Amino acid sequence: MSASGDFPLSEAPQSARKGLLSISMVLFSFTFFTGTMFAGGKLGMAFSFTDMLWIATIGNSLLALYAAALAFIASRSGLNTVLMGRFCFGEAGSRLSDFLLGFAELGWYAWGTATAAIVLVKMLGLSEGLTIPLMILFGFGFSITAIVGYKGLDVLSRVSVPLMFILLIVSMYIATRDIGGFKGLAAVIPHETMTFSAAVTMVFGTFASGATQATNWTRLSRTGRVAIIASVVSFLIGNGLMVVAGAWCAIVYQQADIVEVMILQGLSFAAVIMLCLNLWTIQGPTIYNVAAASCHLLRSERRRTMTVAAAGVGVLLAIGGMYEMLIPFLVLLGSIIPPVGGVIMADFWYRHRGKYPLLANASLPRYNLMGLGAYAVGALVAYCSPWVAPLVGIAVSAVCYIGLLQFSGRRVAVSAAQGE
Repeated sequence: MSASGDFPLSEAPQSARKGLLSISMVLFSFTFFTGTMFAGGKLGMAFSFTDMLWIATIGNSLLALYAAALAFIASRSGLNTVLMGRFCFGEAGSRLSDFLLGFAELGWYAWGTATAAIVLVKMLGLSEGLTIPLMILFGFGFSITAIVGYKGLDVLSRVSVPLMFILLIVSMYIATRDIGGFKGLAAVIPHETMTFSAAVTMVFGTFASGATQATNWTRLSRTGRVAIIASVVSFLIGNGLMVVAGAWCAIVYQQADIVEVMILQGLSFAAVIMLCLNLWTIQGPTIYNVAAASCHLLRSERRRTMTVAAAGVGVLLAIGGMYEMLIPFLVLLGSIIPPVGGVIMADFWYRHRGKYPLLANASLPRYNLMGLGAYAVGALVAYCSPWVAPLVGIAVSAVCYIGLLQFSGRRVAVSAAQGE
């Protein structure tokens, strides 16, 4: 067992497993993210009310299924995504997934840190000279719950998730009232344009990295059923509600910035509270994910040290202008992250027949070139594809990996003692 108690380099034992409520609440806190509402706001500016609901439903359903598929593997094996990467990418090759997932979550952390500082300065009429000091304060302050570990995330989520849910419902009710009901919503004509595939990719991309890294908690599920239910409910409802709420209000006020919307609704005080509480809630799991990837990248169990170091890098990225790069960042994540999950799923079900050997006993190559090659093909095709990039990336990487295994005749699990 690791010193930190969160098993950064080994399987999570049955004694550390959690029930449905605990896992669901942490996942809800992870998906209840202000940044997702900003992305939803972009949908509201480009689509009619009905089309927006269809896009949100399709995108979040696909995201939930992807998260659930990885969650089941995580629960069954006790491994998170970066540890699974050792089997399909190799001991040294798995550092690719460490870097990709760490980069993705670090980008989110930097965006959230910058958002908290910029919006507070704007809403409270503070001097712009305080922006950078506030970024530093929030950048390190948000990491406190991640330093505590899973217990800190669990306690905070049980407070913040219900409050955030209530505030979203109130905001959507006021917006519906202001526009004259559902007929008014349906009558609004969008003024911006976006293709259907780009919209679904953006919805999937809002939490493609999150769904891939949610295994940090779903591996702690008591059963595969708990992992699947918690993932589907949390991503479909949690992430879905955030997308829809952002788009809903953007349609009414023609404003994609949810904080500006709440000011227009007379909820400015609530908006400040929501922003701070919500970002604190999501930033904890986000920097926790960065630390988990960093621990595996450097083969270290010093998770708390990694958390503080990652927070420092996040502050530098926030100061460097991450706030303005959200949408391009989401599109990029929708292309480069899902293929990691595609290779992992193909490796687990096809090569290992649904059962990994114990990690400590496994004889692994330094580089699994077939896994790395399949990922590269999936990511490249997804990035260039005119269709829904995340689905293309998952499908192409999985099929390519299976094809390479079949061609090489290596559909044989890694030689190891099959410990229970």
